[in-house]
Formats: sequence, structure tokens, C-alpha cells
Amino acid sequence: MKNTRFAITDDLLATRGQRFLNFSIDLVFLYIIILSIGTSIILIADAASKFAVSTWVETMSKGEIVLYSIFIMLLYYSLTEIYFSRTIAQLITKTVVVNKDGVKPDIKTLVIRTLCRFIPFEPFSFLGAIPRGWHDTFSDTYVVKKKKLSKSRGFFNNPEEFRKTE
Repeated sequence: MKNTRFAITDDLLATRGQRFLNFSIDLVFLYIIILSIGTSIILIADAASKFAVSTWVETMSKGEIVLYSIFIMLLYYSLTEIYFSRTIAQLITKTVVVNKDGVKPDIKTLVIRTLCRFIPFEPFSFLGAIPRGWHDTFSDTYVVKKKKLSKSRGFFNNPEEFRKTE
């Protein structure tokens, strides 16, 4: 009996190296975004003679900086994965976030995925045999190689087309 639903297989999963690159590149982009927004607020506030705002940004406590950074991270991961099913790093490494059927996850799933990134020691969850982090496991999502996914889904949906080319 033919399987009627496409399913993600281990050969489609992004490699540990790709996952590490995704983490590293996204971290760099997050730092750039966090610093750019902070600097922009200061420049705009100074230009508008709102020195209290620029002084507040320049003298933020460590707790305020952490909250501000978490807010930016929530926006970055949620918005990029909700709208594009991938972050900037995943675009560079040619990977994409999908559910177990190989399609774009719904918004609720992607928000859960984003929130799970804040679990302490979550980056170390990739050290297992299969490179899936807790934010993947708890949200039941997968980061896969985009081209391999497309080819595999194409074969699954139209196996007779692939037989013709052989």
C-alpha cells in the first residue's frame, strides 16, 4: 500500500554543520539588529531634541538590555519564520523550517518554536545523534535542506514523472 502522506526523513534534515552555521549567523544578525535599533533611537531622539530618551537608551540597566534583546529576538525569529519559513541564516544555508508533512508550519507552531529557544541550555540540545534541538522537538518542526525537500516532495507527488526520465 502506498503511503498517502509525505513525511520528513533523516536524509532531508539539515546537517549539524548547517544548524551550527544557522545559529552563528542568526546570532550575528541579531547583534547587528539590536545595536542598530539602539543607535537609531539615540540618533533620532537627539535629532528631535528628546535628550531624555537618548539618555535613557545610553544608560539602560543590564536587565533592560536583556528584556530589549529578548524582545528583538522574539520579533526576529517569529516574523522571519512566520513570513518566510526561514531566518536570514537559513536563507544563506539553503534550509527551511517545515512540519512533519514537509509544509510550512502554522503561526502557533512557529511561535512555540520561537519561545522554546529561550529554554536554558537549548543550544546544547543539538549535541545528540540527530541534529534537532528542543525548539524543533517541542514544536514538532524540522529544519531541512530546501532543494532535497523539493525534489523528494516532487517524487512523492508525481513518481511517474521521475520514472519517465530514467
